[in-house]
Amino acid sequence: MERSLLQRIEAFLKESAMPPTVFGRAAVRDPRLVSDLRGGREPGARLKNRVEHFMNKWRAERMSDRAETEAAA
Repeated sequence: MERSLLQRIEAFLKESAMPPTVFGRAAVRDPRLVSDLRGGREPGARLKNRVEHFMNKWRAERMSDRAETEAAA
């Protein structure tokens, strides 16, 4: 079964150690996003896509930074 958007965000917040308000502001310019989702807000397809894109981009940049650091060592 596929995890909900909120479950994927919660996992990302743990992985990144990013505060929920910072995440919401960076991902979709809404610092209350995570709080609202926790409270039952139902995201639309466009919002889901923007959030997923942000998380994927963040992870890709992190992996790129790691590769550069390892190559320089």
